[in-house]
Amino acid sequence: MKIELKDNKIFLNNQGLKKEIHPFWFRERVNGDGYIDKGTQQRLFDPTKLKENIEIDNLNLSRDFLEITFNDGVYTKLAIQSILKEFTNINEVEYIKKIEWDSSLKKLNYFEFSENFFEEKEMYKALIDFYKYGFVIFRKVPTKDNFIINFANSIGSVRRTNFGEFFNVKSKPDPNDLAYTSLALAPHTDNPYRKPVPCIQILHCIKNKVNGGQSTLVDGYTVTKKLKKDFPNYYKILTEVKVRFQFVDQTIVLEDWAEMIKLNNQGKFKQVRFSPRLDFVPFMEKDKLELFYAARKKISELYNSNKYRIEFKLSSGDLLMMDNYRLLHGRASYDANEGERFLQGCYIDYDSTEGKLKHLKRKFNL
Repeated sequence: MKIELKDNKIFLNNQGLKKEIHPFWFRERVNGDGYIDKGTQQRLFDPTKLKENIEIDNLNLSRDFLEITFNDGVYTKLAIQSILKEFTNINEVEYIKKIEWDSSLKKLNYFEFSENFFEEKEMYKALIDFYKYGFVIFRKVPTKDNFIINFANSIGSVRRTNFGEFFNVKSKPDPNDLAYTSLALAPHTDNPYRKPVPCIQILHCIKNKVNGGQSTLVDGYTVTKKLKKDFPNYYKILTEVKVRFQFVDQTIVLEDWAEMIKLNNQGKFKQVRFSPRLDFVPFMEKDKLELFYAARKKISELYNSNKYRIEFKLSSGDLLMMDNYRLLHGRASYDANEGERFLQGCYIDYDSTEGKLKHLKRKFNL
């Protein structure tokens, strides 16, 4: 893909296919003093107020820059790479290749937290790992004063829910969720009943002095690829049928209809939702319903298989950040009478991690 000039016109050449780029497209991208605010990168002019008959008076193309003078007297100098980037229509993080993993993933990458960590290259590396594997673990994160909120807000913004800005994960009487018990939790995604579902969950270990209570993770991306390969009819119906996910307590009723495997507009993996305690299958013809139940049973078997699960114990100061659209998480049971297991959790969304990643890439010219 490259930029070419001919007769004061600008063309995009994509593997021999040439298309002219409208002069107005470049005119509204004029940069420099008086046109763009350096701090915010927002326009200082309204492109809807420009005259319609914008034309190009003069052009100069070098290896790295395109210089344009328009018929309204305005001059601009644009970087070729920034122009070409706009034609890819791919979010920057989509270039980070997902790494499939299962129980053979033995070595976990840990990142040691420090005072200025959020503005260091190590944070950039941690975010790259997050997008590759769907999770990342930080160590030596301060355990006092609800620091999880400080941590989350240093990446982006906390996604508040009916559980609050953050929630305490420990056993308590009359819980409104099984997470607040000492029972084992099978692999599941969080909040499948929300519109939209929180993208990222953060869990910060404050204390963990019990036997058991190990954290578990399963890669939904890996499992759904396996299902598609071995049971294509199961995969197909789980990508087509929307089920109702519901949460009910004394103060609120939340529900949403969605596929258990959601694909993007290109038919590629986007999200899994799985929480058998919270799903309600719609009425369908008998044959279709039987196929759906068989498919749900099979994917549940895969999610719960030792083949796809990793297990580890969080220690005080460990913080787990995981992709709630990609991963399922759970925990082993524990005896609350033996000691204390206390975690705090909260949610953030993809715009937080994507924004931080792009900022650090720009800062360090990566």
